[in-house]
Amino acid sequence: MDGLGNVIIENKEIENERLELTDKTLHYFLGPNLTLRNCTLVLKVSARRLFFDGARFIDCTFEVKQELKNHQQWVAASLKGCRFKGRLTGCDFGHWPEYSSLPGYQHGSIEDCDFTEAHLDACRIMGSDPATLRFPKWPCFTILDPIGRARELNSVQWPGRVGPIVFETLYKQPPRTRALTEHALTLAKRFDTTPEELRAVFEKFDCILY
Repeated sequence: MDGLGNVIIENKEIENERLELTDKTLHYFLGPNLTLRNCTLVLKVSARRLFFDGARFIDCTFEVKQELKNHQQWVAASLKGCRFKGRLTGCDFGHWPEYSSLPGYQHGSIEDCDFTEAHLDACRIMGSDPATLRFPKWPCFTILDPIGRARELNSVQWPGRVGPIVFETLYKQPPRTRALTEHALTLAKRFDTTPEELRAVFEKFDCILY
């Protein structure tokens, strides 16, 4: 730890270790030139205290112990064969170099990762193939190729206010958006419908996984 309250882990390879990033008074910087293999990372800090700078995570497990909101730093990490547990809201994963000119963002990627034990809400896969990923099941649902399928998804009547707010705005997503995962219970409560009504419409589309 440096004298500014920063934990910096860089320029090394770490295998088979458990890293607890849980001190809410510290900032954690992972990278550059950092590779973690078969490690477990316990996260219990807010997004503004957690930074990835081109770090590589291979076959790691992320245990998110408090909801991690709006954490775009994932697109500055390379994730392969990793597992995610816990609540992630408004997070982006994958390759999105346009998000920032900082070097780490040029190397972001995601493949062969498993989100089935995670609770995802308004999370996106950017510039990477979602076919290699395992997404959480209902009440989470995932829209594949949301921009390309936007016209088709807007060809039906959606219940409540979900249509105008969620589906009619899909074409406004960043061009690299390959998949979007939402939480049906959250959407239903927010936009005046029920999960059952949403699911009835999902059955019409092969681009929605649930």
